[in-house]
Amino acid sequence: MAEHKGIVTFKGQPVTLVGDEVKVGDTAPDFTAYKGLNDALKLSDTKGKVVVLSVAPSVDTRVCAAQLRAFNKEATALGPDVQVLFVTLDLPFALGRFSAAEGIQNVTVVSDYKDREFGEKYGLYMKELGLLARSTFVLNREGKVVFREIVKEMTHEPDYDGALKAVRESL
Repeated sequence: MAEHKGIVTFKGQPVTLVGDEVKVGDTAPDFTAYKGLNDALKLSDTKGKVVVLSVAPSVDTRVCAAQLRAFNKEATALGPDVQVLFVTLDLPFALGRFSAAEGIQNVTVVSDYKDREFGEKYGLYMKELGLLARSTFVLNREGKVVFREIVKEMTHEPDYDGALKAVRESL
């Protein structure tokens, strides 16, 4: 498995990303993540939609929670042709609890906890922390990556405006 250093830091300390890099222009790799313990969702289930992959280390942190809230707020205005997926390694129980408490209704929260397939296929698994790196990918209707941001410092929020611009240009 490929390892990439020098891409991200956590509280100023470099961490190693494990897996394949996905770049703008690539076809987004299919993956399976879980809405519940046995409730699987595949990326291919979103075929024909513009997809936002909002990736975070853990919903139980301030910045990750803000990221999910921000995309949930924006998702309503984006319309039915856009699917926003929030991906973490948090257990589905934690994601369900947070979503219920916060009224998250416009974003599908999924966990990569079972197989870590998403993290490896997108090169976002942080070896030292056992978490996914904060990032955002926008996929057009054909499944091509049209926007990619891997946030340099994990304690910072992503570029919401850049991602939303890419979504609107893909509609």
